[in-house]
Amino acid sequence: MKQHMRAWLGTGVVIASAGLVLAGCSGTGGGTSPSPTAGELTASSDALTVMIGSSGDAETKAVTDAVAAWSGTSGTKATVVAATNLQQQLSQGFAAGSPPDLFYLGSDAIAGYAGNGSLMPYGDMLKNQSDFYPSLVQNFTFDGTFYCAPKDFSTLQLVINTELWDAAGLTDADIPTSWDDLASVAKKLTNGTTKGLVFNGEYARLGVFMAQAGGVLLTPDGKAEANSDANVEALTYVQDHLKDGSFAYAADVGAGWGGEAFGKALGAMTIEGNWITGAMSADYPSVKYTVAELPKGPAGAGTLQFTNCWGMATDSPNQQAALDLVEYLTSAEQQLAFSKAFGPMPSVQSAADAWKTQNPALVAFLAGAGYAQGVPTQAGASDVIAAFNTQLETLKTADPKTILDKVQSNLEALK
Repeated sequence: MKQHMRAWLGTGVVIASAGLVLAGCSGTGGGTSPSPTAGELTASSDALTVMIGSSGDAETKAVTDAVAAWSGTSGTKATVVAATNLQQQLSQGFAAGSPPDLFYLGSDAIAGYAGNGSLMPYGDMLKNQSDFYPSLVQNFTFDGTFYCAPKDFSTLQLVINTELWDAAGLTDADIPTSWDDLASVAKKLTNGTTKGLVFNGEYARLGVFMAQAGGVLLTPDGKAEANSDANVEALTYVQDHLKDGSFAYAADVGAGWGGEAFGKALGAMTIEGNWITGAMSADYPSVKYTVAELPKGPAGAGTLQFTNCWGMATDSPNQQAALDLVEYLTSAEQQLAFSKAFGPMPSVQSAADAWKTQNPALVAFLAGAGYAQGVPTQAGASDVIAAFNTQLETLKTADPKTILDKVQSNLEALK
């Protein structure tokens, strides 16, 4: 299976040419035990089971090889299981009292697993704790406790078809740095069946404009601010250009996602994450493109980031070995190897310079780490955002404030 996209909703979500395959972990575990105490790890000679939601053969092989190398050095046996349905298999494991020791966990699932005591809070025990990007640590912090190590991450930036850009008479000096600039170049790039900017009609893409306007859905302390003036301004900006035809949703040009629209020249620009590189090389190898940071909005730079962590089960009988394995898998050296094998960006700051050297054309994605917003992690927020996505499908003709008022109401009901 080709990796086209890591969706913001949970783990192991990929888009293949045939459609969307969900292997995510957006639910909660089956345990109801009290929250464990950080600092107390189990230890035994038991083998470890590591469950992943893989994007394909390359990721499965890379993780399996890395775990085997650690096992050979540590003397602890470990098996990697590539789940066909991660959410379901995790839930079954927890319900049966035999969950995997380690597993991929999306930031949207942290509240559920941590809240019911299924997740071991080992974050503060990591030797490399200070090396993780602070924003990623925040994604996996629940009730003030850092639960699990971010395994990698991605951000959204602007991807530009250089052939169409040149044909429109645009140069490097025209790469947009403001909303006005973006609107201007999108209009110039709109020609025939090609729209200037095409992206998925969902919060996981439109949220970048909200961030650039200074808006959030939920503040770090859980206060709902969905219908803020900043968010209304952001959606109104997008709506204006959906109406004038220079922006378009992927579905409205007959594409399954922004990368497909971009690859087929239905969009001269798109908003996507670094996963698009794999899709382009696999499906549209002749399309030349460049990646630039998204333009600043009224409040400055803004984008969204998506990440998963290495969840550790409270019921694991060998947590000390599991912790050692996590430290191995999240080391700069190993994360750079994973990046080379299947594309994610390392979650540790010490790998940044090497990653930039190895991926000079993709530096804009890593630049977003300094100002990216994570998606809301509060329990129930993913359901609210799913409803928000349905409303966003009608943004071209609907009232932005009315849409956001509904999101506000739904978020306030979570408390």
